[in-house]
Amino acid sequence: MPTDPRELSHVRSGPGGPESTMVDVGGKPVSERSALARARVRFPAGILARVLAGGGPKGPVTEVARVAGIQAAKRTSEWIPMCHVLPLDHVAIEFEAVEEDLLEVRCRVACTARTGVEMEAMVGASAAALAVYDMTKALSHGIAIERVELVEKLGGKSGTWRRDT
Repeated sequence: MPTDPRELSHVRSGPGGPESTMVDVGGKPVSERSALARARVRFPAGILARVLAGGGPKGPVTEVARVAGIQAAKRTSEWIPMCHVLPLDHVAIEFEAVEEDLLEVRCRVACTARTGVEMEAMVGASAAALAVYDMTKALSHGIAIERVELVEKLGGKSGTWRRDT
């Protein structure tokens, strides 16, 4: 582990320069951890209302995206090379139109483990947003996924962190 908190935890010095490493969490205590992430999907004018009212050309958009987000969160270690495989206790995907043409996708993940679930939440939100795009791209290729970010994390050595909004 790095001694300076500003150092990268997944990079160490090697004989040929920096090397990637998976952090050894074996000595850390098991604790309850959770994280909330969001991704935003921006639609051209008038399309989001159509999507939320009746689905899209491929079926019920939010339900397919919900399953995609849950499935991706559970498989984060296959997406992100240095992530640990975690026994997730809960994954929830929610959708909310926060503006007329802006859909917010939220993913909350919880587990009892030795390391946090921030990446699982971000991967879940990202995958759900990508599925929304896939399900609706026939309506417009102008749909954009914006601002995937961690909103909060709870538990672990560093405790609680919340994004200032």
